Amino acid sequence: MNLPNGKEPVFEGQLLLGVDPFRRDAANLSNFVNWLGTTTGLHFEDYKSLWQFSIQELERFWTLWWCYMDSNFAQSDFGSSAIKGDQFDPHRVLDSRAQPARNWFQGERLNYVRYALARDDDTVAVVEFTENNRSEVTYRELRAKVAALSHFFVSCGVTKGDRVVGYLPNGVFALVGFLATAAIGAIWSSCSPDFGSGAVIDRFAQIEPVMLLACTNYQYGGRTFDRSSDLSAIVGALSKVTHVVLDGTLDPVLVPVGLTNVETVTLASVLDRAAIDLQLEIVEVEFSHPLWILYSSGTTGLPKAIVQSQGGIFLEHTRALSLHCDLKPSDRFFWYTTTGWMMWNFLVSGLLLGATIVLVDGSVAFPDLYRLYEIVDAEHVTFFGTSATFLNACEKAGVTPKSKFAFEKLRTIGSTGAPLAPEGFLWVYNNVCDDVSVVSASGGTDLCTAFLASTPWHETRAGELACATLGANVQSFDHEGNPLIDEVGELVICDPMPSMPVAFWNDANGDKLHRAYYSQYLGVWRHGDWVKIKPDGSAVIYGRSDSTLNRGGVRMGTAEFYSVIEGIPTVLDSLVIDTSRLGREGELVLLLVLERDGDLSQGLIAEIKTQIRESLSPRHVPDRVLRVSAIPRTINGKKMEVPIRRLFLGEGAEEVLSKGSMSNPEVIDEYVELAHLIHTR
Repeated sequence: MNLPNGKEPVFEGQLLLGVDPFRRDAANLSNFVNWLGTTTGLHFEDYKSLWQFSIQELERFWTLWWCYMDSNFAQSDFGSSAIKGDQFDPHRVLDSRAQPARNWFQGERLNYVRYALARDDDTVAVVEFTENNRSEVTYRELRAKVAALSHFFVSCGVTKGDRVVGYLPNGVFALVGFLATAAIGAIWSSCSPDFGSGAVIDRFAQIEPVMLLACTNYQYGGRTFDRSSDLSAIVGALSKVTHVVLDGTLDPVLVPVGLTNVETVTLASVLDRAAIDLQLEIVEVEFSHPLWILYSSGTTGLPKAIVQSQGGIFLEHTRALSLHCDLKPSDRFFWYTTTGWMMWNFLVSGLLLGATIVLVDGSVAFPDLYRLYEIVDAEHVTFFGTSATFLNACEKAGVTPKSKFAFEKLRTIGSTGAPLAPEGFLWVYNNVCDDVSVVSASGGTDLCTAFLASTPWHETRAGELACATLGANVQSFDHEGNPLIDEVGELVICDPMPSMPVAFWNDANGDKLHRAYYSQYLGVWRHGDWVKIKPDGSAVIYGRSDSTLNRGGVRMGTAEFYSVIEGIPTVLDSLVIDTSRLGREGELVLLLVLERDGDLSQGLIAEIKTQIRESLSPRHVPDRVLRVSAIPRTINGKKMEVPIRRLFLGEGAEEVLSKGSMSNPEVIDEYVELAHLIHTR
């Protein structure tokens, strides 16, 4: 492979790695296509024809995929009619393709955990790393732990539909908590312990959990962070929680004085029951029954509580992990994430394929930026997933993993959280490994899956996402809703996908759901990214088309910033802008309007950063804090976040700002000067 040496330029679409014929023939995708030919008579010579079938005959595709994953389902009326084809009734799978679609596979029942724990042997299910420890759990041991915790839940009165939440790092405790919750038909939700209590309460209080699983501290960068005061505040705000399960020793300070209806136990005491050989009891639930609740923030109000279904996630994750990631039972699957990012949910679904998953908590840079690469090499990881932000940081720091590690088993490096620029692809080949597939994938919290990715049938080209995933009708629209090819437009999904939210919590009439995704294009999902779809079906993403802040893969709404920042007495108004685009994480710029005699002192800046770090997330601490005379607003009073972001990214004021739509057009010149300062820095 003749690659540029780092000094030569790399361009978008440049071929970096061709298709390996041996890997293509052995791929899960090839096996699935062969199965389709044998059982249904359907034959596909290339990916494009298979993808077109998957969106044109959407209902049949998803039924056949379920049949392929589960031979028992192939014996059902749905399955047998799909295989025969001429008797197939798509309305039994999905009554209408009108979005939002909620009625997938009505009448069918399943449980995610039955598939995730289908193995019951001594194969390693989980390898867990903290910053100072490594441990393993086999499938048989994992099943016993899940059985013990789920029995405890039932003994505490937790039933189908109740919410169980975790304030936990990425480890076995969180995994067991999720699986035990799903096994009994309860609903899981989690936040990472680096979230401040305010951000956690904003999320968990909406869904009124009855059980909390939590840590009292976590490790990061060689330090231990005490979370006992935050945990106390969280417990105090969750009025329906009756039990708290702690990973650690009991500490009475965790239970607020006067909150006598909360019983606190340790995970160790619960898991001691595993020695009694409790049987795991799994409750079959409706296809659309909630599996978990994720959170995605917008520009106003509380974070959106996104409900995704057991059946939808099972189908989407098995399809993505098997056909696109090519994950097999013999593989070791590692994606660096926290429990507050949807990639954690995607990672643990590796169990659905019978693979070994690697859970890593702590800092990527402790003791140095080689940490993750050392784990990949030592653990014989075959699929290593990370973020574009991490790869960019490694490039800037000058690390050269190739000089230290052989990566004998590594087959694929995945990148998400932000677009990976062409230079990022090239850096991986020149400095990490020169014979792996580099896969840039895009999806998001809202669907908890990938809709743009790659397969073993695709070449690796710099800066490109190789294809739309099977069953995902991804297009680019202009402002009027016309499809675009080879032009940048709004990323839209034109047909339902099984993992699309069945609802937002506390949104009975669906108004919030409609405003979030369907208000711009009637009946078509608008995702909030700029994308260019190329004639060959590949895509390039250019960042957010809305104002949601995506830092290290963790999305947070601007409304959460403003609630913290504008609570500081001297701050009258504020605007936060993320200047990231096209695979490069830019600056997070915070603009402040202060009281007339207020001073933007170093003390105030430090206070603001501390408040954001403690109340929201360390990832979202602003890089620059600047004082302005006023925040640009529309005539109806809305902050002009998206236009100012576009201005800061180098677009002309005449293109993004209309004086006639502004309540204070006199500030335009001030922001043009700011944009010049930021854009040329």
